[in-house]
Amino acid sequence: MAPDSAPDFDADITSTDSVAEHREELLAAVNEHAGRIARELALLQGGDYGSTTFNTDRGEWTVKYEAGALQYLRFSGKAGGDIYVVSTQRPPEPKDLVTAMKDYDAFVESYNEHVASLDGVLDDVTTDFPDVVSTETVVVERDRIVGAIRETANDIAGQLHRFEGDSYGTFARRVGGKRWELKWEDGVASYLRVGGEGGIYLVSQYSPPSARDVRTLADGFVGFVEAYNEFVDELESDLSQVTFGDN
Repeated sequence: MAPDSAPDFDADITSTDSVAEHREELLAAVNEHAGRIARELALLQGGDYGSTTFNTDRGEWTVKYEAGALQYLRFSGKAGGDIYVVSTQRPPEPKDLVTAMKDYDAFVESYNEHVASLDGVLDDVTTDFPDVVSTETVVVERDRIVGAIRETANDIAGQLHRFEGDSYGTFARRVGGKRWELKWEDGVASYLRVGGEGGIYLVSQYSPPSARDVRTLADGFVGFVEAYNEFVDELESDLSQVTFGDN
């Protein structure tokens, strides 16, 4: 049976060029205008990136920016659904764009009201701040104590290097329930750490310990030196037992 009619491939196809062109013009204008809002928000909030939502009678608008540039402008209507008026993805459908743009003026008004609400908010904030107390005295005393600890640690490191005969090594003892570890290299202290991995470095090649840590651990260093001295005394005692031939 023959078909009733064949497809008419010569029929005219309606072009969408004018609609697409009009949409692109509208989106370019919105992008420029909302982009100014994004830059103002970035200045106001003092960050490189962020987002702010503004409420209107018909829904809410969210402005997201990064480095002061508009990332997207989203309209969420009370009827449901999100319309990305400006985004890095595909442009909105023409009908969705029309729906959102009917509320665009209300969005701008909400933004302006937000900025106006901040007018004078800093008027009563004083810049008459109290004087800042110098830490110089504390730092000088901290550095003096740490310097004395480092000097003694270097003395111990030199002695360890001398009788161990190795280029580097460690000496560890428990003092007051804490592990004290001295690492040395070529007769110089690389670090003095209290508390094992993740502990406090009284001596290191990096930043000095805090004054509070120095105050807490200074007495323990005395015990560490005493433990080292006991270690040497034990070595001397052991060596004194070594004899050769008849005495």
